[in-house]
This record gives sequence, structure tokens and C-alpha cells, in this order.
Amino acid sequence: MPPTTRKLAVGPCMRAAVGPCLGAVLALSACSATAGEDAGAAPTQDAVPAPTTSQPPPPEPDPASEPRPALDVTVLADGLDHPWDVAQTPDGTLLLDERGGGLTAVLPDGTVRELAADFGDLFATGETGLMGLVLDPGFEKSRRFYTCQGVTEDGGAEIQVTAWTVDPGWTAATRVADPLIDDIPVNERTGRHGGCRLRFDDTGALLVGTGDNAVTSNAQDLGTVAGKVLRVDPATGEAAAGNPHLGRPDVDPRVWTHGHRNVQGLAVRPGSGQVYAAEHGPRRDDEVTLLRPGGNGAFAPQGPGYGEFVPMTDLSLPGAMPATWASGEPTIASSGATFLAGEQWRGYEGLLLLGVLKNRGVLALRVADDGTLLDQFRLPELEGTYGRIRTVQLGGDGALYVTTDNGDGSDVLLRVTPRP
Repeated sequence: MPPTTRKLAVGPCMRAAVGPCLGAVLALSACSATAGEDAGAAPTQDAVPAPTTSQPPPPEPDPASEPRPALDVTVLADGLDHPWDVAQTPDGTLLLDERGGGLTAVLPDGTVRELAADFGDLFATGETGLMGLVLDPGFEKSRRFYTCQGVTEDGGAEIQVTAWTVDPGWTAATRVADPLIDDIPVNERTGRHGGCRLRFDDTGALLVGTGDNAVTSNAQDLGTVAGKVLRVDPATGEAAAGNPHLGRPDVDPRVWTHGHRNVQGLAVRPGSGQVYAAEHGPRRDDEVTLLRPGGNGAFAPQGPGYGEFVPMTDLSLPGAMPATWASGEPTIASSGATFLAGEQWRGYEGLLLLGVLKNRGVLALRVADDGTLLDQFRLPELEGTYGRIRTVQLGGDGALYVTTDNGDGSDVLLRVTPRP
């Protein structure tokens, strides 16, 4: 089908007052030095420290102590319906998908264009449909990207990861590995807890966050890929080198972590290799967790039925990974996640951001190097203004891109930047 073009909609920028600056006091202490001595020689009482005219270098600035800038918010595209994920290509084009099927490109000149693509086999029911999207690290040459989507097949349904390429003119996307990964279970009746977020880790392996399909046993069952984070080779879809369960006949080798309820966000912390997962909780405790290879998210519902009246993380289970952050009660439906990086963000730099569906906004977390929570707050410019937030993603240009999830063709793609 031929590509179509949407009219660009640009909304007014949002403004907020910058808070008071935090001062820093640098205490300088006198330096003393001991004259060099030969080994074994006794010190002399006449030795006098050599004078010094230099001072120690000032400490590196702590982003947490810097003022948070006001944020400008611009609407880049409107008329969308449940946009699920967004990625920025090296030429500045934004590629996004919609849960009910469809790919849209927002070109650097502002043109909003629907791409021709085959979604004739899409299974879109409840929470499942066209979900996670991520660019290949070599996209500039390969034009390759990946989606995670529900698919009807052989009279049933499942979730698959598919590799695509897009033409240089941004008119059509073509499946090239169809599927790259298959047989991810789905709840065919309701589509509940379908996951499914895609991200690349620092080694170039593809991470796939899946849901437990609201099936009691799936999260703790190492023989299924439901309720897991998978780590695979993006060229083959097979288990990536170094996975924790390689060689075990009772475990799917693609499994990197298990014990998850419904992974809605994955974020890789710049320069650290750390991967954080954001999940929806049961009656309480949406959670963010610092993942470790072979770790257990420790969700283990108990019947009758699905049985959600249990802790989101049962620390008594083997390999349990404690949560970095938990919502408590009530839940907020935390979704897509990203880290902010770049000195232009000043007091926001280094924060882990989460889309918030139920409470309609963006949550910011500051976490220590070991994953300990230091601070949390909401971004005022996005608080309740645009409705449900599905995804937040840092672009290659240093801006933050945000998709809303309100439905009925009322959704938008936002660009958020710190005011100079």
C-alpha cells in the first residue's frame, strides 16, 4: 500500500520555574609533604616541607546537587493510537509503532509518514499486539530494526520477535527474519501480560522482556520463555554467548533472568553495563529491579486461579533480586524506561525515567552505582498533562522522546528538552 502523510502538529512548549540553585562550598586544607629519604635512613629534625603553590583539583560536580532545568515539551505527531515504542535513527528520523499495527516515521523536516508494512498476521488482543521496537546497532548501514508482536499462526497465537529493514526513502518496511524468535507464549483469550520490551545491552546482545501471560507457573518455570528476560544473538535469535544457563538441558538457554510478572521496560545504564527492568505488580508494588545474569525476579503467584495476593518479590526464593524501587500500594503502572545522559540535562543527568500509565506522568529515580534508590520525584511538565505515558526514550540527539497511550486516535509523540 502507498505511504500516507500526516499533518505535523506542534503544540506550545511547557514552562516551569527553575528551582533555587544549590550552592557548594569547597573547603581547602593546607598540604604537607615529607622530604624524600633514602631507605633505612633516619629522618632529620631539620627537614622542612617544600612550599607548594598548587591546590588539589576541585571535585567533579554531582548532578544531583545541580539545579533541575525547566523542560520544553513539543508535540511532534498526533492522531496516533496506542503508540508503544520509539527509536531515533542516526539521521534524526524517529520510528515508532502502534499496538494495533502500523509503523510511522517522523522525518527530520517534520514530515509524519506511515510506512507500508505487512501486519496481516498480527494478534492484537488486550495488552498484546505490536509492542517493543529497537534499532540494530548497525542500523546506519543495515537499515535493520526489530519488533516484538503477537502473531496468529496455525490456528493459534504466540509472540514473536521479527527483524525488518526499511528503505532509504522511508516509505516501506520489509520483514527479513520472520521470525527471529518464535514460540513466546501468549494468553490467547485475553492477551494479558504479553510483555514485551526490546533493548540491546552493551555487548551487542538483544534483550527481550516477556510477560507471564497471567499463568501461575510461568514466571518460575525455567523451561518456558514466558515471564523472563531473554538474551539472544540478534543475527540468529539463538542464545547469546555467556548466558547463565548454557548447557543445562532443563533450561531454555536464551533465558537471562526469570521470575518476572510483566516486563514493560528495559533500560541500560550508560557506561556501566547495568540493565534495569520495570514491571507491573499485582495488588501492590510495581517495581524497578537491577538485573543480574541468572537472577530471579521472584514473582511466584499461588492459586486458586492466578493468585496475585502475594509479594511482587519473594526474597525467600533462590537467587531473588531485590527491587531498587517499589510503588507500594496503590500501583502506578510503570512502563518504558530510559536513562538521561548529557551535560545539557544538568540536575536531571543520570536519572532513570519511567513512563507512568495509571497515574499519568513520568517518574524520575536517582539510583546509586549499586542500584540503591537515592531519590524519586515526578517531572512537573508531564504530570497529568498528556495522559497515560507508555514509553520514554533518550534519542541520539540528547532529547527525550515520549509516547502517550490514551487510545481512540488521541495519542501523541512528544519531544522533551531542557531549557538552556
